[in-house]
Amino acid sequence: MTSAKKAPPASDPGSVPESSISFSASHLANQFLIAMPGMVDPNFAGSVIYLFEHTERGAMGLVVNRPTELDLGTLFDKIELKLEIAPLLEQPVYFGGPVQVERGFVLHEPIPSPSYSSSLIIPGGLTMTTSKDVLEALAIGNGPRKFLMTLGYAGWSAGQLEEEITLNGWMNVPLSRQQMIDIIFDTPSSQRYEKSLSFLGFDPSHLSGETGHA
Repeated sequence: MTSAKKAPPASDPGSVPESSISFSASHLANQFLIAMPGMVDPNFAGSVIYLFEHTERGAMGLVVNRPTELDLGTLFDKIELKLEIAPLLEQPVYFGGPVQVERGFVLHEPIPSPSYSSSLIIPGGLTMTTSKDVLEALAIGNGPRKFLMTLGYAGWSAGQLEEEITLNGWMNVPLSRQQMIDIIFDTPSSQRYEKSLSFLGFDPSHLSGETGHA
């Protein structure tokens, strides 16, 4: 099975105009990808990914259930921002994917009239911001109330994700905005995989271990 790890990014996150998003039957942006049991790439085994872009050029998303040992307090210190909000200090930074792991991405609930300099508003879904001003707002308590920060993202070249889905490497899960908010921001990271499947009526133990092999 091919691996998203080796795919070049479809485009530069944060610079994709909303008008570039098409609404074809194969459009998977604003959906979850659930790694099937046959996923052998350690970057993605057991992962839940929120897709924020899917066009003819490829796809991009963020892993939302892989917290790292790095917390927000430490990260903010590294970028010389003082995090004033005590409850956020120990909130984990997530592994968003193996592409551009030095770059930060903030996935957050939609907010009225966002003023950040580099945000991608996914129609009907969430917002992904890559500019430092969202971190500056979070540091003083003026940022989005519900958010998740990752380092890195997952990227697929043109046609690669579709092929991996055909080979049963991934299951795409369309959910409502509120269901996605509930899973990403209000469910413990260790339970997000199972909860995502539960909306489809799946018990993870019933999925075949052979899934994901051609």
